[in-house]
Amino acid sequence: MITNISPGGRTGAVFVTSPQRARVSALGVTFAALVLSGPALAERGETVTVESSALQQSPIGTDGSIIADRTTTGSKTDTALLDLSSTVSVVTEEEIAQRKAQDLEQVLGYTAGVSVGQYGSDNRYDYFMIRGFDNTALGTYRDGLAHRTVNFTGSRLEPYGLQRIDVLKGSTSSLFGLNAPGGLVNAITKRPTEYAFGEVYTTLGDGHQETGADVGGPINAEWRYRLTAKWQEADRGARHTEDDRLYLAPALTWAPSAQTSLTFLADFNQRDSNASNAIPYGSNIDPQTFLGEPGYDAMNTIERNLGFDLRHAFGNGLSLEQTARYTHTDLTLESVYLGAADPAVSREAYGILGESDQYNIDSRLIYDAELGNISSKTLAGIEYTHTDTTEAQRYGSAGGIDITQPRYCGRACIDLAAPVRFHQKREGQGYYLQEELTFDERWILTLGGRYDEVETESLSSGTASETTDYAFTKRAGLTYKATESLSLYANYSESFQPPASRTLLVGRAEPQEGTQYEVGMKYRPETLNALVTVAAFDLTQTNVATQVTPTRYRQIGEVSVQGLELEGKLALAERLNLIAAYSYWDARIDRDGFSGNEGNRPGLVPRHMASFWADYTLPGDELTLGLGTRFVGSSYSDDANTVKAASYTLVEAMARYRFTPRVDLTVNAHNLFDREYITDVNPFSNSAFYGEGRSVLGTLRYHW
Repeated sequence: MITNISPGGRTGAVFVTSPQRARVSALGVTFAALVLSGPALAERGETVTVESSALQQSPIGTDGSIIADRTTTGSKTDTALLDLSSTVSVVTEEEIAQRKAQDLEQVLGYTAGVSVGQYGSDNRYDYFMIRGFDNTALGTYRDGLAHRTVNFTGSRLEPYGLQRIDVLKGSTSSLFGLNAPGGLVNAITKRPTEYAFGEVYTTLGDGHQETGADVGGPINAEWRYRLTAKWQEADRGARHTEDDRLYLAPALTWAPSAQTSLTFLADFNQRDSNASNAIPYGSNIDPQTFLGEPGYDAMNTIERNLGFDLRHAFGNGLSLEQTARYTHTDLTLESVYLGAADPAVSREAYGILGESDQYNIDSRLIYDAELGNISSKTLAGIEYTHTDTTEAQRYGSAGGIDITQPRYCGRACIDLAAPVRFHQKREGQGYYLQEELTFDERWILTLGGRYDEVETESLSSGTASETTDYAFTKRAGLTYKATESLSLYANYSESFQPPASRTLLVGRAEPQEGTQYEVGMKYRPETLNALVTVAAFDLTQTNVATQVTPTRYRQIGEVSVQGLELEGKLALAERLNLIAAYSYWDARIDRDGFSGNEGNRPGLVPRHMASFWADYTLPGDELTLGLGTRFVGSSYSDDANTVKAASYTLVEAMARYRFTPRVDLTVNAHNLFDREYITDVNPFSNSAFYGEGRSVLGTLRYHW
């Protein structure tokens, strides 16, 4: 047993769960693992004393429980969540593993202010909305660097390769550059640890086979490593579907001193999946009926990443941080789908071969100083991004199909036109400055601004364009620490988002610009490992793009969302975990200008969402039971508000049995009652997209 721990004023006793890796809980507050030089101490239950500084959480994980304490995503500096003048929700590695999340949508499903799964059985990308605005293409970040989808070419994150996910809500361009006003998702890759650990597991289910391993630890005093791997052969619970994966991620950290560390991160991520599948709306046929072509249905990607994370403290409050990554993505996308015509006569078809290179480098200087009773933290940074994407696109048609008794004709009935070349090269430079001033340890003022210059060259369907967009975005925030446990905050922030592709837009194209006003409260009790946040916001974006034909878009005037978010997490003595979230979005098309949709609700934006999760470990610590539910309110499928998708509620469950301290068996069920529900109806083809059905997975794990 470890005693005499006083992290942040909390004291209490904790128990060692592993000779090398201890999870520390002080009066219910769970902290990251400790390295024990004497394994025998833990086995004998002897008492040792540790310094409280050793228990400070890392701002990038691992966190040791479902609750995080610090983050770098909110301000690009190591900051307590309670001190931020913005809202950051953190999904920790423990929460990801507890629910056996298979994709980013399942990871984010219990997060306030986030909507997922809006396209149902369309699983090509990690679809999500934050505060009512779509963030799929631009809003995914990895280790603080953009992980973008350009046109069709993009890939999905592998949750098993992540040690936490931060969701920064609200306009973020003053720190991160071009983005939608709703916010962003920053996925943190698993890093080498200072302690030795490992796990191997296998997962089985109906049409699902999976195995993986995660090992790491110190090599010597200066070097440590981590190797994460996963192989999967599976379907998505429906006919003619697949979800095959191969993920391999080595990582290496060199830390010659306490002032310097350099981490190299690499991964290979291959994923073979499918394009979307839908049935005619109102047809009453089995939603799992496949109306494409099994021999021409693929969403296959291969992504390779190589990057580094450098940290160096010069002393006297000055430090340097630099992160960089190179990403290469190959895409093969093939699909036969229901078009506007009668499917008995003909269907639509397309094929995409894509290739993308992305370079990102972000360099930051941070200077901490004390000026009497004022603490100052200054951040100055330069970011460079480069994406170069080329696609060969082929469009055409396929033979008709009887939707009640489908017979497939194979590739022979698919007629595609000659390839059309799409090419986009985009370079961006961003220069940003931020000042955080703390007065009397209670008032925290944050001021920031960023200047971006984005050059875009595009070629699509023989039409070329070359443009340069400029933007200066700013933000201001104020936090008041009423007590050590309670903070109140307010902020103003802006966003900047160049058009994804001007060649696909009808009429003149302008950058989309957003503003946000937000107030909120955060509460973290002294005697409990819990965090409660409340936020109210008013978001507005101009020049929003809306779809007017299956392949063309047009910018409308203005869309606004006013909303309320409540989120609470509680981890009690490593026995009980509770997660609760509620979101209210009042979304409206304020100005339209051409389609008559002014005053309508934007498509796919629900008004209400709520979720609740609880898991409890019974006395004896062998059996853990968990149950969760998610409610998603009704939404319209288009801006014209012609078709409304009904609300739905899903239930998830888990059970874990620990045979020994190192061996456990977990069963996870998603959509436990196999609820059948529609998430979207395509207004151009009258095709209904259904959510995924029930899946049950059993995982046997050995860890040390």
